[in-house]
Amino acid sequence: MITHTYQFRVMYPDTDQMGTVHHANYVKYYETARWELFRSIGISYKSVEDAGAMCPVTRMNFHFLKTIHYDDLLTVKTTLTAIKGVRIWFTYQLFNEANELINEAETELAFVGRETWKPMAPPTFVTTAIQKHQKTL
Repeated sequence: MITHTYQFRVMYPDTDQMGTVHHANYVKYYETARWELFRSIGISYKSVEDAGAMCPVTRMNFHFLKTIHYDDLLTVKTTLTAIKGVRIWFTYQLFNEANELINEAETELAFVGRETWKPMAPPTFVTTAIQKHQKTL
C-alpha cells in the first residue's frame, strides 16, 4: 500500500445553489489526489500517456458523510491499495480542517493502450515505482 495526502481549498465555482460543494466535484478532487500520489513516487500522468497508456476509471463508489462549503480547507488521504494485471485500485478519505471525515471513496482503473483502448500491462516504470514505494501491496 502507498498512501499520500493532498490538501486544497474549495473554490467558489465548485459550489452549487445550496451553497455546498456539488457532488460531481468529488471526482475531480480524487482524480487530482490520485495523480499527486503518483507524482510523489516519481510518475506523472504525462509519462504514462507518453508510454502509450491511458488509465480510464472503470468503477467509482462514494459515501457522502458531511457537506463542504466554499473556502473549506480539505485534505485527501489517498491509498493505492492494489495493482493486479491491468487493474489498479485506490481508496480515498476526505477530511475537513477539524479532521472530520467528510467522504470516503473507492476507484478502480484499468491500463489501456492509448491508440487501441485495449487492456494492456502497466508500463514497467509504473510497476517498478510502485514496488519501490509500497509497504505491503
